[in-house]
Amino acid sequence: MSVVSLLGVEVKNNPAAFNASYEFEITFECLEQLQKDLEWKLTYVGSATSSEYDQELDSLLVGPIPVGVNKFVFEADPPNLSRIPNNEILGVTVILLSCSYDGREFVRVGYYVNNEYTDEALIAEPPAKPVIEKVRRNILAEKPRVTRFAIKWDSEASAPPEFPPDQPEADTIDADGENYGLEEEEEEIAEEAEPEVAEGDDAEMEGVEEAAVAKKEDDAASDAGSEDLEAESSGDEEDEEEDEEEGDGDEDMEMGEDGEKIPEANGNMHSEQPLHAVGDAMMVH
Repeated sequence: MSVVSLLGVEVKNNPAAFNASYEFEITFECLEQLQKDLEWKLTYVGSATSSEYDQELDSLLVGPIPVGVNKFVFEADPPNLSRIPNNEILGVTVILLSCSYDGREFVRVGYYVNNEYTDEALIAEPPAKPVIEKVRRNILAEKPRVTRFAIKWDSEASAPPEFPPDQPEADTIDADGENYGLEEEEEEIAEEAEPEVAEGDDAEMEGVEEAAVAKKEDDAASDAGSEDLEAESSGDEEDEEEDEEEGDGDEDMEMGEDGEKIPEANGNMHSEQPLHAVGDAMMVH
């Protein structure tokens, strides 16, 4: 836990001229009595491609720090133009507000800064050498980037851990040499124990499967055929029953002139034709 916590930063003069000083109202809280002062710094990033052009605008020592909430105003000078490339003066850059205790940085606040002309003519045709008097800076104060670092304060108990914690249970764990790769070996043994199927066996199995499929199709066809035959046979049996009934009627034959019985031709055709058709159907099947 940090002994000093940054509560807020307010940019006082914004926007402002490029060569105007920077003013920040800083509010922070101190939880314990500190033995040393806090050091605040403001750094201007002169180039986005190299840290060579970074310059510290100002620094301030604040102390002694009373316990509780504290507030002060930090003022810093504008950057030195001779240390900034001409092509890097205009456009977007960054300023960094940081605080350290006993040489150890514990908080950093970054702001984007846009440097631009206020004159429309200069905006349309910017000169090769910037006219600083016409350049205005605008700090994007609404979106700061805050980074915090854990540091050692006055006591050793406040120091962050530098080494991983002790693991006494690690001695009870099996050594890597004993069980290392054991699971892989078990998987390999299981794979070797599985029976391998040769290509001939695959072909034979494919033939068996095809035969089984063909057998199912034949069974389905035979079932369908049997249903048809039963339907035909049932129809033929009905016809036979009708013929028998008609045959019963044929028994009452008409008497001829000489007293002989004359069978009806229609009765004979009805009794013989259906049987012949059934016989043909069964022979075909």
